[in-house]
Amino acid sequence: MAELRVTELSTIEAVEARQWNALVGDDHPFLRHEFLHALEASGAASPATGWAPRHLTLWRGARLVGVMPHYHKHHSAGEYVFDWAWADAWERAGGRYYPKGLTAIPFTPAPGPRLALADGEDALAARRSLATAWEQAELSSWHLLFAEEGEVEAWQAACPALVARHGVQFQWNDAGYGDFEGFLAALTSKRRKAIRRERRLVAEQGLSLHRLEGDAIDDAALAHFFRCYEITYLERGRHGYLNLDFFQRLRRTLADSLLLVQARLEGRPVAAALCLQGSRTLYGRYWGSEVLADSLHFEACYYQGIEHCLARGLTRFDPGTQGEHKLARGFAPRRLRSLHYLADPGLRAGVARFCAEERRHLDVYCQAAQRALPFKA
Repeated sequence: MAELRVTELSTIEAVEARQWNALVGDDHPFLRHEFLHALEASGAASPATGWAPRHLTLWRGARLVGVMPHYHKHHSAGEYVFDWAWADAWERAGGRYYPKGLTAIPFTPAPGPRLALADGEDALAARRSLATAWEQAELSSWHLLFAEEGEVEAWQAACPALVARHGVQFQWNDAGYGDFEGFLAALTSKRRKAIRRERRLVAEQGLSLHRLEGDAIDDAALAHFFRCYEITYLERGRHGYLNLDFFQRLRRTLADSLLLVQARLEGRPVAAALCLQGSRTLYGRYWGSEVLADSLHFEACYYQGIEHCLARGLTRFDPGTQGEHKLARGFAPRRLRSLHYLADPGLRAGVARFCAEERRHLDVYCQAAQRALPFKA
């Protein structure tokens, strides 16, 4: 058998989509070649925006046996696991934090696998080879964000110096509800009535909801969605990380993975939420609205997604990061971990202490969040 070899790619185009995707599971659209290529080709993730692609690939001879998205980052924006304080501490001590190594899906705080391996490959040996590659890159640090839970121990065995940082998101899981009424039946009477009231309020304002998939998302629907997406960011005084070209590329190359929830008023679209879907999971990602309407965000971003999962047999709905308000709507806390390698032993020790203290607070928070779920006892 040929020796395992690590190769760094400065663009995802350096490897064929067919080769890359052959290693990627069917439930993680963000790891697909098409999604990563759309980010690069649209300029959203590029050296000009501080995301220099350095994808790490594993080869045996001419055969691709492992792929891992990887970037040299020149800032910490668009990551959703915040290390600004670490960077500040290191640079005040006279160090240089950027560029840093980052294994993540740009602008996408969705947990999932970060390393895809061919069947039969030694996972520990593969990770040790990759760890050697980024340890030798002479960067201040390497970060693997929103790791799939099963990967964490494997990475720590390959590189014991990795520091784990804990986080939490809120996700919905199908417990055999059958349909939306079955889901409501599992809730307390108070919450069931509250959700029905929110949905009724949307209808009483003259709004109707429509779920578009694949080819049903035409030019006009996508252009309207992008206008809504930009509104969300312009309200905060800036443009979104992603541009229209990115979304157009997704529609051309990953149409079957797209779900667009469109709200209409008197037949005219006025709000939109764009999701991606795998074989088991729906991922809520982007949202915006041209109107202020009571409970519309809950309907478009949560209840329509739950209905879609139940209709399509998807068992998990990941609606995105943040939002304690999701608890009251049946989204349970899910613990997440990210992994961090800090080359300097002193900085590493300080970060480890911070992460340990942060975890203690998070443990208490997650226990309280679990108790706040609205399901019947």
